[in-house]
Amino acid sequence: MKSDSEIERDVRDELKWDPDLDADDIAVSVKNGVVTLAGFTRSYTDRLEAEAAAKRVAGVHAVANDIEVRLPAIDQRPDPDIARDAVAALKAELPISYDRIKLVVKDGWITLEGAMEWQYQKTTAETAVRKVKGVKGVTNVITVKPKVEPSELKRKIQDAFKRNAEVDADRITVEANGSVVTLKGTVRSWIERQEAERIAWSAPGITNVEDRIVVSP
Repeated sequence: MKSDSEIERDVRDELKWDPDLDADDIAVSVKNGVVTLAGFTRSYTDRLEAEAAAKRVAGVHAVANDIEVRLPAIDQRPDPDIARDAVAALKAELPISYDRIKLVVKDGWITLEGAMEWQYQKTTAETAVRKVKGVKGVTNVITVKPKVEPSELKRKIQDAFKRNAEVDADRITVEANGSVVTLKGTVRSWIERQEAERIAWSAPGITNVEDRIVVSP
């Protein structure tokens, strides 16, 4: 088992290793395997990339991302301009269903609302607007309408686990209650835990995944 100081060192090294990330103003602290990121980045993408880098490090149980986005003056834009480009991005990525999404922008922060049939649509919408110049953050409260019976949902997720080479299906249990899925068990790494959660979210009609999987290297 890694000590907190070893995890902190590895997270700092991982942040510096990423060629697309300017980590000079990011502070790292670790307590009981929980990493806290503070400081600031010059883009929302960098903030997300810093979080992803920390999660890649072995021994990390959770990440608290307290990084502030401070856009350079050249990248700051009025909310109406951000909203216009965000709508265009949604239309490009979800040409059939984009009109089911309501988009609100305040001080560079985008909130996505509405209802979709698939989790991938909700995820795609968020990914699309993240790339818009001037965005400081995204809150995604789009709901997903359930269309599958819980028993069928459970079977689909379990089958997907068995097909995936990165997930040990025998160590994870799946519980389905309506459109809410709960994952339990143990995995060997944070990445395996994330992959299990990603698979569960990919099932049709999911509205929430409660990930109670424990990372135990």
